[in-house]
Amino acid sequence: MSRRAHVTSGPYAPPAAARELTALSADGTRLHVEVHGPEQAPAVVLAHGWTCSTAFWAAQIRELSADHRVIAYDQRGHGRTPASPACTTDALADDLEAVLTATLAPGERAVIAGHSMGGMTVMAASGRPAFAAHAAAVLLCSTGSARLVDESTVLPLRPGRVRTRLTHRVLGTRAPLGPVTPLARRILKYATMGRASAPDMVEACAHIVHACPRAVRHAWSQVLGTLDLDHGVRELRVPTEIVAGTADRLTPAVHARTLAAALPQCLGVTELPGVGHMTPIEAPGLVTGKIRALVAAHVTAHQHVIPAEESA
Repeated sequence: MSRRAHVTSGPYAPPAAARELTALSADGTRLHVEVHGPEQAPAVVLAHGWTCSTAFWAAQIRELSADHRVIAYDQRGHGRTPASPACTTDALADDLEAVLTATLAPGERAVIAGHSMGGMTVMAASGRPAFAAHAAAVLLCSTGSARLVDESTVLPLRPGRVRTRLTHRVLGTRAPLGPVTPLARRILKYATMGRASAPDMVEACAHIVHACPRAVRHAWSQVLGTLDLDHGVRELRVPTEIVAGTADRLTPAVHARTLAAALPQCLGVTELPGVGHMTPIEAPGLVTGKIRALVAAHVTAHQHVIPAEESA
């Protein structure tokens, strides 16, 4: 089981869950799920990205859980969910379906927010029955559906085969990240965050990312390197809003524009000047506000009944 991010205080410390449970995915993977906020409040489901964990959503959980039921889960191999040999977009879709089924009552709909690989999870699951039954609206943050390595600007080189090949090697490295040192913070900030990111934001992100085991990081990098979820974008038929940072080197804003053009019900794209890849941490108020507005427009409070298949 992977290590939990070591952020113990401040606005980026993961809040204690009102309830924790295990959702069982199709292949038997046991997914760690946290539920925050009032049981009968409108529901929000949060799917984090590559190398992250539920701790990534700390700011959103703290703000929204006052009057929403916030459901956050660890992707397989991340946080407190064990690693699995199955690292595929189908597995990501299976996992999201399992979480929705385990935490939402029959007929209950929620806003689903996905960051980076979490957004790709939403795209992968868009045609699944449980997604159709439970998704009221979606927020996609800093994500893309294809050509991730080709479009990445982590390496300051001309676009082309050389940059793509080198970027694939860098993002797919098996090298350990080691402890969070000043050099490690500078590298992470350059690759994933905007220049104006505050030191405490960088520190929080560094501890979250460094907590991801290198074998898990490598395995999922291979999936992201060959990603093609364009079909999933076309099947994402619920109202969908997009947030992107103009300084995002991992999923540049071109991805957001491509998604907007292909989505059946795109509500709009918000491009944040100077913000990098970690939009929920770099622009917490804006991302939280987007989720809250989507809930207000598309979700009503639901008498929540805990499904019998949930296991503590």
